[in-house]
Amino acid sequence: MEGKRIGILRWSHARLELSTKPRLLGLGLILFTLCALTTRVFLIEKCLETVEIPFNASQILDMCNKIDAKPGPSPTFYDRTTSDRFQPGTKPTLIHNATIWTGRVDGLEVIRGGLLLDGGLIKAVGDVDSSSINYQEVTTLNAHGAWISPGIIDVHSHIGVEPSPQLGGAADGNSFNGPILPWLRALDALNTHDDGIRLGVSGGVTTSLILPGSANAIGGQGFVIKLRPTEERSPTSLLVEPFFDINGTDAFPAHPKWRHMKHACAQVYGDSRMDDVWNWRQAYNTARKIKISQDEYCLKARAGQWDDLGSFPEVLQWEALVDILRGKVKVQTHCYEAVDIDNFVRLSNEFQFEVAAFHHAHEAYLVPDILKRSYGPKPVISSDEYTAAGVIGLDHRIGYIKKGYDADLVIWDSHPLALGATPTQVFIDGIPQFKSQYKSRKLPKDQIAPITPNYDAEAANALKYEGLPPLREFQSTQGLVLFSNVSNVWLRGDHGVRKASVSEDDTDVGFVAVRNGRIVGMGKDAARSAGRSTVVTAAIDLHGGSISPALVGAGTGMGLHEISTDPSTGDGVVFDPLPGNVPSPMKDDFVIKAVDGLQFATRDALLAYRAGVTTSVTAPLGGGFLAGLSVSFSLGSPHKLEKGALVQDVVALHVSIHHLSKTSVSTQIAALRRLLLNPPNGEAGKWFEKVTDGSIPLVVRVHNADAIATLLNLKREVKRRKGTTIKMTLLGASEAHLLAKEISAANVGVIVSPPRSYPYTWDDRRFLAGPPLTNISLVPFLLAHNVTVGIAPQGIDDYSENMATWAVRNLRWDAGWVAIDGQLEAPEALELVSTNIDKLTGVHVDPADTDLVVTRGGELLSFESKVVAVLSPRRGSIDIF
Repeated sequence: MEGKRIGILRWSHARLELSTKPRLLGLGLILFTLCALTTRVFLIEKCLETVEIPFNASQILDMCNKIDAKPGPSPTFYDRTTSDRFQPGTKPTLIHNATIWTGRVDGLEVIRGGLLLDGGLIKAVGDVDSSSINYQEVTTLNAHGAWISPGIIDVHSHIGVEPSPQLGGAADGNSFNGPILPWLRALDALNTHDDGIRLGVSGGVTTSLILPGSANAIGGQGFVIKLRPTEERSPTSLLVEPFFDINGTDAFPAHPKWRHMKHACAQVYGDSRMDDVWNWRQAYNTARKIKISQDEYCLKARAGQWDDLGSFPEVLQWEALVDILRGKVKVQTHCYEAVDIDNFVRLSNEFQFEVAAFHHAHEAYLVPDILKRSYGPKPVISSDEYTAAGVIGLDHRIGYIKKGYDADLVIWDSHPLALGATPTQVFIDGIPQFKSQYKSRKLPKDQIAPITPNYDAEAANALKYEGLPPLREFQSTQGLVLFSNVSNVWLRGDHGVRKASVSEDDTDVGFVAVRNGRIVGMGKDAARSAGRSTVVTAAIDLHGGSISPALVGAGTGMGLHEISTDPSTGDGVVFDPLPGNVPSPMKDDFVIKAVDGLQFATRDALLAYRAGVTTSVTAPLGGGFLAGLSVSFSLGSPHKLEKGALVQDVVALHVSIHHLSKTSVSTQIAALRRLLLNPPNGEAGKWFEKVTDGSIPLVVRVHNADAIATLLNLKREVKRRKGTTIKMTLLGASEAHLLAKEISAANVGVIVSPPRSYPYTWDDRRFLAGPPLTNISLVPFLLAHNVTVGIAPQGIDDYSENMATWAVRNLRWDAGWVAIDGQLEAPEALELVSTNIDKLTGVHVDPADTDLVVTRGGELLSFESKVVAVLSPRRGSIDIF
């Protein structure tokens, strides 16, 4: 043998793949003999032809045999005695006396007993005989009956690539170098210092699929990580079953691992949906051509046609898309609307690849037949901790509490589906993630799963109207309505929320009679009122429900736009006077009023109204220094001219102090100081005079503790120099806990937004995480320091122009979570989202004229309740849903 090739025998037109291995040479002799025996003597020379083959022929054939191997665990996977992610030195853990939600049997299996964790694996579930455990050291933990579930799997995460806090140039989740970028890898951008990682664990998340953002039609490859800090401290060490061999070079293993590719429909990079689909088709057609070339290459190699075979055809940029066509990549697709889903399903059939999941998929319920047409098995359109494991191709090791599975689990302080459920300990790879187990104050009743209301009628209506049911279709009456089986009535008073009194012989309120939106009788008086009436418009059984003060939204753009992402449907953004780009009328000194741009009956407003939020305090939109004057208005009114639609046309003056501005914080403070101490002549000066004389509050959107301290000093400076006291309210205030004592002493109020603090920006970085990472969260901490506190909806993450109007409908859950977290009584919790908001923003209303919300099945702030009516004395009506 010389050089890189070797002579071989050829049998007829089929070439035998041989190498220098003795077994293949022997096989060649056998085949030659067969050729000779079946060929006439004078044709035997056809069996003897010299052919040159590559020296690595066996490797080529091995590659070709594996090229279409489907990802999955090896046959010996469950023979493992330790996890591939096991950290040496980790002690075994025995948990006993637990209520174990295993995730098996369609997620319904619950076992009471124990768990044994060792080697990063679950060694035993249920009946664990501790006497048979032969360990020198074992950590024993008594769960005291607590629920234990599999670790939560987040199948759509940007942790680490869109890091928290997000600094100016640190966001690494999107590339703007083209619409089709399958060669990019989220792993290459993963920042292990992201605060979101530990916060995810504190919520019970143990595994995340890290995806690129949605700016591109194909944004790049995603990677599954576990949220456990490793001794190596590298992004690579967080990976779970990466498709590449970290320590080797085998590009075509016999048992490959799943890969993931992020797609996005109607993303921001392309010009239109048509561009998106063409970009996809062009990219997949390129990948298909490469795949065909590879398949033809392997056909020739298997046939022994080595002449001019050349190198294996591959292009590094497109290899991941080729693997999609080979069924080796999970396609994760970010789509919302039916048109996008239909486009992508057609694409999947044209190029014959399966779709693992449609992420977000808001309109998927409208088009089930389209989903059924998707190539291959029906894709997942929603996920929970069980289904999620299959979506990412790891249901052979995570997502269940089962012997042999990874020891990723969560011990909860209440039922995992209960409002405010908090992990007391989280295990990842058998390693506890908290130094000490969080000591919760939950009661035994909290271990029971919530009985949620039936929303089948609403779901059917949404389907009937293709996702846009007419939200104003409810019964509105001024007549007499009788509510029965009422457990509690909570009313506004001059000093907060109080429980309504009934006769001493009534254990519950029982009956409540309402006319023209006002309560005219409770208990036996209500029954008598109904008996004296000739007509009862409606009689409604609340099944233990209650009547509570309606909630007040604040801090959002509610009423100033219909579609948050479409500027043409909104009022627009106010100009920031500080950078100097002020339009000419601003030079004449005026202040924007939100009341002038109000839009009534928006879908976000009506959804919030039907969820118990009946009024909103809204300031003009914009993230600049001076926003303008806010308004308080009714979310249930059809237009501005209806009786009671405007609660108060001017409420407070709003400014922002933050590091995201185009001007420095010191410039912002200097401007505010000048406006307060030396207000200009004209309209702006008039309103700042009203602030300094205490007529209207100054609401400052601010998070940073240093900026808050400066504002407190400025308030004192105004008092010293002008002899007046400013009514100041801080909106946002993520770092307010650092100055709680000083804020209280300055008589400054706080509207916490969002109520669950998160380090979105540099200004939020010194946040108070709350349980289980800290013993207390921000709202109860401020309340403990006698600060007047309100909360604004969860979902407000920055100084953006839209400010999360979609989140207002969830305000009652936010208040319920805060109540559970802070062990607040019902009146105090209701005040956070009603009387305190009005007080802190300067809304002056007669408590007797404020709205009430009627719920069936439970209290307003609980998961068990459903809003069934709004009582509005101001508008003189009862709206029944």
